[in-house]
Amino acid sequence: MLFPIYEKFGLLPSWALGSLLVFARYALFAGISFLVFYLIWKKNWLPFRIQERFPPWRKIRHELIHSLATAGVFAALGIGIYFLYRAGYTRLYTEIETYGWAYLLFSFFLLTVIHDTYFYWMHRLMHHPRLFGLLHKVHHISNNPTPWASLSFHPLEAMVEIGIVPLAVLVMPLHPLALFAFSIWSLFFNLLGHLGYELFPRGFVRHPVGKWFNTSTHHNMHHSRSNCNFGLYYNFWDRLLGTNATDYEQTFDAIKSRHSPSISRAPDLQGRTQVP
Repeated sequence: MLFPIYEKFGLLPSWALGSLLVFARYALFAGISFLVFYLIWKKNWLPFRIQERFPPWRKIRHELIHSLATAGVFAALGIGIYFLYRAGYTRLYTEIETYGWAYLLFSFFLLTVIHDTYFYWMHRLMHHPRLFGLLHKVHHISNNPTPWASLSFHPLEAMVEIGIVPLAVLVMPLHPLALFAFSIWSLFFNLLGHLGYELFPRGFVRHPVGKWFNTSTHHNMHHSRSNCNFGLYYNFWDRLLGTNATDYEQTFDAIKSRHSPSISRAPDLQGRTQVP
């Protein structure tokens, strides 16, 4: 939470500094991921690459520019929550003892489930032809995403993406620690979904527990196809409503088999055969 910033500085400086801090945290994790997987140790990770080709630099610049704009939107929302808090409209609390550690952990988990549900339906709605060009097209320019695509949204989409947070603090008792943990969780899954490499172990999508979590392959297939795999953290809604790609598990298995010397060729996301 950025509340101390807003209490110390004026509105505009607070927004500028808040935007910088939001972008800096995102750039730290996205930058490390990009260095490891796309620059320094690129060749070492090639067997785990989801799409064989790499995106052009112009698309990476696009991701960076729009991610910076998203940081500004997120910082503005933080200021809005601060004013709601000061006016007494939120259910934010600062003493853990008020509800205890068990509730704090539960509230964090519940927030991830609420956001995942919100994201699934909001995401499907944004793919409606009348809304896609206005809200979601900017994000889908990254049809072969990198970690920098994690926050690459049109400003209007950024507002919609983060819209669940002010709604949650209005109706649900939340401690700043739960919100902070949720922001790290969300950033982690966003980076994972846009990483471009599959790091989960072989068999993960068929494991009784693992199959309920989304993978890098899951979201990458959404970017390359656009008509499937709408979930964010969990694979509940896609499984329940049949919006998983029909070959999701097979594609995951093929990617995880590429580093095996007994497998020389594997299908890519469009079903073609490619050299690993």
